[in-house]
Amino acid sequence: MDGPVRIGNFSGYLGDRFTAIDEVMAGDPVDVLMGDYLAEVTLAALSGRESRGYVGYFVNQIRPHLAAIADRGMKVVTNAGGFAPAALAEALSGHGLRVAYVEGDNVLDRLGAYADAGHRLENLDTGEPLAAWGRQPVAANAYLGGWGIARALREGADIVVCGRVTDASLTAGPAAWWHGWSEDDWDALAGAVVAGHVVECGAHATGGNFSGFTRIPHLLAPGFPIAEIAADGTSVITKHSRDDGAVTVDTVTAQLLYEIQGPRYLNPDVTVDLQSVEPRQLSPGRVEIRGATGSPPPPTTKVAVFAPVGYEIVNTVFVTAPDVDQKIDLLKAQIGNDLPDGVEVHFTRIGSAADNPRTQWDATVALRVMATAAERDPLMRLQLARRLTSLYLQSIPGFYHDGGSQLTGTPKPRIDFWPALLPMSAVDHRVVVEGRTYDIPARAKTEITSQPTHPEPMEPPPATDVREVPLGTIAYARSGDKGGNSNVGIWVSDDRAWPWLRQALSTVELRRLVPELAGLEVVRHEFPRLRAVHFVLKGLLGTGGSANLRVDRVGKAVGEYIRAKHLPVPVELLEHSAN
Repeated sequence: MDGPVRIGNFSGYLGDRFTAIDEVMAGDPVDVLMGDYLAEVTLAALSGRESRGYVGYFVNQIRPHLAAIADRGMKVVTNAGGFAPAALAEALSGHGLRVAYVEGDNVLDRLGAYADAGHRLENLDTGEPLAAWGRQPVAANAYLGGWGIARALREGADIVVCGRVTDASLTAGPAAWWHGWSEDDWDALAGAVVAGHVVECGAHATGGNFSGFTRIPHLLAPGFPIAEIAADGTSVITKHSRDDGAVTVDTVTAQLLYEIQGPRYLNPDVTVDLQSVEPRQLSPGRVEIRGATGSPPPPTTKVAVFAPVGYEIVNTVFVTAPDVDQKIDLLKAQIGNDLPDGVEVHFTRIGSAADNPRTQWDATVALRVMATAAERDPLMRLQLARRLTSLYLQSIPGFYHDGGSQLTGTPKPRIDFWPALLPMSAVDHRVVVEGRTYDIPARAKTEITSQPTHPEPMEPPPATDVREVPLGTIAYARSGDKGGNSNVGIWVSDDRAWPWLRQALSTVELRRLVPELAGLEVVRHEFPRLRAVHFVLKGLLGTGGSANLRVDRVGKAVGEYIRAKHLPVPVELLEHSAN
């Protein structure tokens, strides 16, 4: 087709703004509506339910607009199919729309056959085979690429419903269909994957969750992004002109660095080299992305395997200065006294009390109390809520919980995550369009690649005129999760600050700034075109966001935490950053 394809996002996760499709339908014209719902923690939550179906939230969002979508000739692509894409396709039928669904990602019933065939389904992080896990999986979904989506659109589908495809494939598939790309148009595919990665998380690209949010004047309800993808894979990221938010080089850079494992970005259809990618501001609200280069994809794909590992209860109580340390010690001893067999209690102190506090809340520290057990019954016997409320007259002075909420005593399941590797050729990728099934073969050409190695910087030369300030005074950051690993990208907007940043943020320095990294592997990369240093913090999130014991389970605030740390910064750079 002529011209770039305009793909408008309307969801970045399950729970995103319910009115998104209303807003996008009332906004600037787009050719394809794209909605992403299936984060790893979302799949984990869905897998823990007895009814493992599709995302009903999406149905309620889109149903009022089906007739208008048909009238305008728009296409819709989404992974809201969850564990039941065929059922979602049936729920959307009618209104003169052809609804297709992509299947083959659900490989739970094939795990035994895979083992018999010699597939180890080794863990991406540890290399251990799935057989060593010792858990009974309740869900296993392979990450599919975008060619099933492209085939469905080519066969005349108006709505394409997917289960677990990669987030970027929801954009790359429609782009490949629109421009008629072949499977070896590596650079074009790479550009589409990059564009898809930027817009897959909705308002992330328009100012949401952005370190520089104070510089965006209208952020009450940031709008949803649009990717305009040209035939050569270059793209322009923009948004609906009527909506809040902003699209800048920095909001785009934030998303480029989000939830990656390094400069090589692996996708089932192409391997993208992010080192050559460079965003450029064309005009207010329009950022061009060019320079993406692609090569054949890896022969394997990731399989998200989930299994129950027990149950948990979480409550939060409050401690007021003075003597906070001693008060918390007594609470720990009292709460942890005479526990039922099999119960473990984990405590997290949140915040610090101010010296000479101005208000009561400046003197207050939260204490998170999390109880876990392999079985539900020991947690029921624990009666954590009653145990906490029984301490009001016999524990620390000033002990209380939030009187506007109830303490919970009902356990909920803990779902663990195993990121497995499986040859793509072992996955039956199919698309069904009005009863006809089309097989999507694995890529004919594949290539094993590894992340590049970037040498650690030498010791930065001593600066004669520096000021100790928070890193966030001069740098932005974005962090996220990849299974049990947290990633964080830290960048500067000013070319003059880049040499200082890359010298200052060595792995040794990061470990000094973040004591939680003790004993963990840290992988460091540089992105000179983005003026960014990127770290993968291996194991910071345990085995994954659905089962770890952290308060910030998926590492969303790790970047901001690092920005709050103080470093000596040359005064000259601070003067430039203030201009």
